[in-house]
Amino acid sequence: MRMTINPARLALISCVFCLLIVATLFAGCTQSSTSTATATPAETAAPVAAATPQSTVVATAAPTAAPTTIIPTSTPAPNYTPSQGNLVVYTAASLSGASKTIGSSFTKTYQGNTVMFDLDGTQALKTQVENGAYADVFISASNSYTNTLNKEGYFVPNSVQKLTTNYIIVILPPSNTANIQSLADLAKPGVKIAMEASSVPAGTATIAVLNNLANDTYSQAWKNATIANVVTYENSEPAVASKVALGEVDAGFVYQSTATAAPAGTYSTITIPKSDNYLQTYTIAVMKGSQNQAASSWFEQYMLSSAGQQILTNFGFTAP
Repeated sequence: MRMTINPARLALISCVFCLLIVATLFAGCTQSSTSTATATPAETAAPVAAATPQSTVVATAAPTAAPTTIIPTSTPAPNYTPSQGNLVVYTAASLSGASKTIGSSFTKTYQGNTVMFDLDGTQALKTQVENGAYADVFISASNSYTNTLNKEGYFVPNSVQKLTTNYIIVILPPSNTANIQSLADLAKPGVKIAMEASSVPAGTATIAVLNNLANDTYSQAWKNATIANVVTYENSEPAVASKVALGEVDAGFVYQSTATAAPAGTYSTITIPKSDNYLQTYTIAVMKGSQNQAASSWFEQYMLSSAGQQILTNFGFTAP
């Protein structure tokens, strides 16, 4: 017997069947979305919880892992404080050799008063003063720096006085391996020369000497070759002398007082004719901020007296 299915009924069955398929697919999609949704907080929560302490450690550890580096300058300001009877004298470094004798002699004459010398390039001393460092007396190897400080009001009015003078000289290590016999030899290829930077009074004086020698005795070619042989420019005159004494260079331009003050055998020297030389004038002044005004004035008077001048002469300085 042949069964006949009603078309309407067949359509209804087909529709129900399709709905069942769609429902099954939707349930599967919903289950996948739910799994993802519940997994996401767990996955994101774990890294956040673990990362937070690590971030804190790095942040707090960074400063100790990279401590601040303090780079020293060439002109550190000494932390001198005023004290009764103890004079702080800012002094051009080229007086290093004479300073001990000056200090002890002054103390013998003015008992109860001692002297503390801060020895450095005049350009460095000027910077220290302008930065507020304390001093009672200022001794300069350059009128330029003295004039600047005087205009800026750092000195007692009318206390600036000419103290002494100095000439430039060439010093050589005792071995003299470069076989330098005259000023002409300074231009030989391979000679190593030390001199002061142009900001240092002795450097300014040396440049003037080289110009004078080039114009009057040698030539511009000699001067250019000599300057080309300069292997180091130092921030103080004693630093040049030290380079020569250690044999690190073959020659150096310094003040004649440095060669005079050195122990016998430290250097051999080549003098520069006075007609081509440069006479460096030193000055002395009392600081306006000194809390030892009376003793500071005594020290200046002593340095200008015959006793003080004799000490300077003994150490190679010349009359003011």
